[in-house]
Amino acid sequence: MKRVKVSNNVIRRLPRYLRRLDELTEEGVSRISSFELASQLGLTASQIRQDFSCFGEFGQQGYGYNVPALRAHLASVLGVDRGFTAVLIGVGNIGRALMDNFCFSDWGFRLTAAFDIDPRLIGTEFKGVPILGMENLEDYLAENKTDIAVLTVPKEAAVTVTERLTGHGIDAIWNFTNVELTGPTSDVIVENVHFSDSLLSLSYYVAERRDEATAKAEREK
Repeated sequence: MKRVKVSNNVIRRLPRYLRRLDELTEEGVSRISSFELASQLGLTASQIRQDFSCFGEFGQQGYGYNVPALRAHLASVLGVDRGFTAVLIGVGNIGRALMDNFCFSDWGFRLTAAFDIDPRLIGTEFKGVPILGMENLEDYLAENKTDIAVLTVPKEAAVTVTERLTGHGIDAIWNFTNVELTGPTSDVIVENVHFSDSLLSLSYYVAERRDEATAKAEREK
């Protein structure tokens, strides 16, 4: 697929489009206009058309978008059909929760192994995924092409484990350690996940609404 430079904001919206198209498919919807899709997502039709135009022309005037075809195209753009592989580092609370509740295969990733330092876990399996000792990490990566590492270790181990991962064929790190990993000394892509970000954004909007209500009440006195 030919790639063009696309803004980060557009890329961040693509998963939202994909999720909604999956829901429409489950509802039996076969086509949808940009106006209808925009209304459902709280966007504008022009924004959606502009986003999609970054990846080709696949809507028809007067017809809209074919939902299965659009879904397949966006899935391909996002790499869902590439068969990427992943390993998980740290089978603690967050690691187990991800393995237990997040279906990697639904989004194009095959979780092939997990790593931990707890001797009670090493040599066992969780949800069919073998758990290996951290001392085997480099050997495993040398012998098994792995595209991403899911990092769920305690935050004090985040930098050390990241240094061990780089230089072993890992393309990206999905980081849940609550440590901002910025630009390790390699070209590894890092996606930092902070659960607090969404909660604090929500807190902002709640505070804003309360402040507006208070201000309105003061004006009406």
